[in-house]
Amino acid sequence: MKYYVYIGAKTFEVDLDGQRVTLDGNTVHAHIDRIAPGDLHVLRIGDTVQRLQARRAAEGGRGRYEIDVDGHRVAVEALDERARAIRDLSRGVERPAGPARLVAPMPGLVVRVNVGEGDRVRAGQGLVVMEAMKMENELKAATAGVVRRVVVTPGSAVEKGAVLLELEATHEST
Repeated sequence: MKYYVYIGAKTFEVDLDGQRVTLDGNTVHAHIDRIAPGDLHVLRIGDTVQRLQARRAAEGGRGRYEIDVDGHRVAVEALDERARAIRDLSRGVERPAGPARLVAPMPGLVVRVNVGEGDRVRAGQGLVVMEAMKMENELKAATAGVVRRVVVTPGSAVEKGAVLLELEATHEST
């Protein structure tokens, strides 16, 4: 079965066939096992074994996950061909008005703000670094744009859902 995996601004085409995984034309043997009930998994790719924590993202809908590997958290979206086609068809239907808001995905402490008002950013660029549960999490731009308003400063404690900054989307790549 073919999947499209989105990590930041990059898209990967992944084809699963039993225990064989083809990623961008390279085929390897891979297998994932859940360690007891919960989010912990063991991923085997060839001779490499990696422990990871994978959980559904709290926001963003079906196919979105947060993956923790070696202390690094990555937001991932994985869609099969049908789900991707439906999403692509629905994209042109409705666009929200006004600037996009970057919100805190969990309660935490703002460690760094990497941009200022008026800065042009590209999709996937790191905007804000938060610390939560003793881990730093870099929050990235979902699209290219211009920072319209920065709401937080380093050292700010924020709750889940708090607005961190506002980004006015542009249709050009920066």
